[in-house]
Amino acid sequence: MSYKIVVDSCCDLPVEYRKNPKFQVVPLILEIDDNIIVDDDTFDQADYLAKVAASENCAKTACPSPELYMDAFDCDADDVYVVTLSSKLSGSYNSALLGKDLFHEEKGEKNIHIIDSLSACCGEANIALKAMELAESGLSFSDVITEVEKYRDEMATYFVLDSLDTLRKNGRLTGMKALVATTLNIKPVCIGTKGEIMQKSQGIGIRKALVKMTEIVAAEIENPETKRLMITHVNCYERACVVRDLILKKVPFKETIIVDAAGVSTTYAGKGGIVVTC
Repeated sequence: MSYKIVVDSCCDLPVEYRKNPKFQVVPLILEIDDNIIVDDDTFDQADYLAKVAASENCAKTACPSPELYMDAFDCDADDVYVVTLSSKLSGSYNSALLGKDLFHEEKGEKNIHIIDSLSACCGEANIALKAMELAESGLSFSDVITEVEKYRDEMATYFVLDSLDTLRKNGRLTGMKALVATTLNIKPVCIGTKGEIMQKSQGIGIRKALVKMTEIVAAEIENPETKRLMITHVNCYERACVVRDLILKKVPFKETIIVDAAGVSTTYAGKGGIVVTC
């Protein structure tokens, strides 16, 4: 059976997969002041970061319309797997569900399954790549769904950011009991728990927080030799390499991928942000 994998643009796929016809990215919209930016292949990270730095306002994002998802489902593939941002963080998941209903009403029956990643950026990408592997292995539509959701439920997402302001101002930190004092340069180590953001630990300064995060990843991961380590960075490739190397000194992984953030991840993680999923 032929297949297609549809993701929203918070999914930080490596470039080679973004160009793969098996994948289609449905873009979110980025807003900063009067600038409306489509988060697609035309996204210019350096220009966008400059606009964000120059503005007194908080950048915002808007999820794709159901019609955009419906159009993505209208293809020759027999099976369509859709991976979206956590439903606790965005309306993208619900929009995809509505797009599926619209498609069935207007086009008829088709195998379409919407997967709530319970994650973001490289977490979405990790799930999407797993769906590709499973589909390529020849499993049935229902078996791919079962296995990829099991993979999602066993996956963990961790991150350390220079600033949590954008997440806080956009209401994405409702799961955190309190924010640490930025005046003390304390950087939280955060984890995605069932799609919500929680504080796991902290460090004084970004470097100590990143080291703490690598220690947590190594301590909590099970069977790393069978899993993929993915790291999203926002314009800080060398920092991402340090994080990768610190983790690999402690535990082995089947594969490691580092990818620069697209627009949505850049908005919320901010310059210098690091997200790890495995």
